Amino acid sequence: MTRRQLSFPFTGDRPSYELMRELEALGRARLSRNFFLRDFLHSEISQIERVPNIPENPALAIENGRRLCEVLLEPLQATFGRIAIRSGYRSPTINGIGHAKRLGCASNAWNAARHTWDRRDANGLVGASACIVIPWFADRYAEGADWRSLAWWIHDHLDYSELVFFPKLCAFNIAWHERPKRTINSHIAPKGFLIAPGEAMPQGGHERWYLGFPGLVTG
Repeated sequence: MTRRQLSFPFTGDRPSYELMRELEALGRARLSRNFFLRDFLHSEISQIERVPNIPENPALAIENGRRLCEVLLEPLQATFGRIAIRSGYRSPTINGIGHAKRLGCASNAWNAARHTWDRRDANGLVGASACIVIPWFADRYAEGADWRSLAWWIHDHLDYSELVFFPKLCAFNIAWHERPKRTINSHIAPKGFLIAPGEAMPQGGHERWYLGFPGLVTG
């Protein structure tokens, strides 16, 4: 699926069923064994504002979404069971509305190569992120588990770029980037950076944090 195969913008005088069929085809783009692009297009902002959440550059969005899924989300789901997508792709329009109305979206510049998969960052590099919940860990978090146990497990096992944790359900942003930043931040106490930008990455000694966690499942 490329931008050339789709008619942009998704407005105008064409019959609505044609637009629907194009969006259906876009949503069928397979990103990995278990994930399709449609899984990442739902947006409450899009629904409320009645603005479609559609990539401007589908080919780039699909390419970067595949890396996110193959490198990070598939290993997490294989290891911990089903993961839930809370927020995935955001078009510049949707993200811009969310930022302007203070709906929990950072600026378009910040989210380029993060939630906006089809925009390169200021350095011309690509990336993609999603906010997810791992039910396996959410149950343990509700019983008092420390978010840092999951953070250190991911740090020791996966090639992530950024992790940002949130209080509700211990949802977290997880990002793939072609030049990984390897930072961990949290809005859950203890708040702040576990690994700050530019900080030397700690090596080893984290296993005590995630005793009882399953081993990484791949393939």
